[in-house]
Amino acid sequence: MKRKKSHNGIGTLRESSLHAALKERLKQPGDRCEVDVDGFKIDLVRQDDTLVEIQTGNFSRIHRKLGHLLEEHPIRLVYPISENKWIVRTSEKGELLQRRKSPKHGMWFDVFSELVYIPDWIIHPNFQLTLLKIEEDEIWRDDGQGSWRRRYWSKADRRLLNILEGYTLEEPGDYLQLLPEDLAEPFTTRDLGTACGCRIRLAQQIAYTLFHAGLLKRAGFRGRSHLYQKS
Repeated sequence: MKRKKSHNGIGTLRESSLHAALKERLKQPGDRCEVDVDGFKIDLVRQDDTLVEIQTGNFSRIHRKLGHLLEEHPIRLVYPISENKWIVRTSEKGELLQRRKSPKHGMWFDVFSELVYIPDWIIHPNFQLTLLKIEEDEIWRDDGQGSWRRRYWSKADRRLLNILEGYTLEEPGDYLQLLPEDLAEPFTTRDLGTACGCRIRLAQQIAYTLFHAGLLKRAGFRGRSHLYQKS
């Protein structure tokens, strides 16, 4: 995927088909697209001056942007979670070689693998988060430029097929609502992973994010593991 220069001179990846499609689907009458606000390029600016940012990649890239803009602007961050994904393999010239469905299905709390980079912003009064369950094609290209883990196939693009449902977190307590109702307190990250049906790594990221946001507090130890309960 070719690189282009951003407005501040830093190289950024070309906008993916997924990002462009989500921007088009979310655009409302009166919205302004690709607006420069305080030196940062914003996907959509609503008539009420809410800034809408669509993030399909790593949240570490937007930590500085959020820190700069949140004090003066309401921001709605939009993040897609893939409920159903098809891996589409193409030749270097773009010819279709194979299309198969991935066995993985996204969950709402998958977003914590990214929120771990911005725990200090999720409880800011100007911050809202919208999660979208989507179906997508992920395009792999046989160009020899990708990771060795993918046998040097590149992830060339992501294409939106469908938006299935959305969920907006407006208040700090909404993040706690993502936790399973049957999760007994206090709990360890292993308890959390079992209740969520996720790997321990994601459970640790959930606990880290909510703890550093002040939504969980530590309540002693069980063995060597921290115990957590809702603040």
